[in-house]
Amino acid sequence: MSKPRSQWNFGELFPPESTRRVLSVTDLTTQIRSLLEKQIGQVWVSGEVTNLRAQSSGHMYFTLKDAGSQLSCVLFSREKVPHRDLLADGQKVLLQGDVTVYEARGQYQVIVRAVELQGVGALQVAFEKLKQKLAAEGLFAPERKRPLPEYPQRIGLVTSPTGAAIRDVLHVIQRRNPGLEIILAPCRVQGDGAAKEIAEAIRTLNAFNLQPSTFSPQLILVTRGGGSLEDLWAFNEEPVAPGDF
Repeated sequence: MSKPRSQWNFGELFPPESTRRVLSVTDLTTQIRSLLEKQIGQVWVSGEVTNLRAQSSGHMYFTLKDAGSQLSCVLFSREKVPHRDLLADGQKVLLQGDVTVYEARGQYQVIVRAVELQGVGALQVAFEKLKQKLAAEGLFAPERKRPLPEYPQRIGLVTSPTGAAIRDVLHVIQRRNPGLEIILAPCRVQGDGAAKEIAEAIRTLNAFNLQPSTFSPQLILVTRGGGSLEDLWAFNEEPVAPGDF
């Protein structure tokens, strides 16, 4: 038989199941940081650099974004990362870093450990490095330059025999100087191995001048049609650089 209840028996005002566990902001942020570092940890992520801020301390803060989201990143001065000086707003990059939380702001971020430039940026870096190397070898020295003949009678043409460039060149010659003789050294101008073929075509034309004859070109035109930096890259490779011909 149940025990009768008095009008003053309200039961448990705060039953155990409704007791709340209250965390401080710091406690919660610390737990989130721990979860991120354990569950995600080190990652590779790609995107575009924006809002780059370089501090006097050497630390670099920036945002990595794509079409749908953005991510805070920090590159500390102690990290010996190649290409760090080439980071700039608009640069597309591939980053390696540790996902964590900056607890003072409750903001998740990536601490950057490695940077790889992508797309045009990566090609531009390679181009600048090659320019510096060739300049150090003296290949761009003014005294190496030769004057061009004002009215050449015969030129060598290095290009693809099936591309748009040869049609344009022949059209201009026919209109401006139809008596100009052309010696074609055909080659590929794009893709793997194209740089080697371009260099070989230049050497072939230069070989005519070792024993001057009616086939000796007075100058050489190396050309191709338009395209992206990637399409034109064969002309920026070291085999096509001056000095080896």
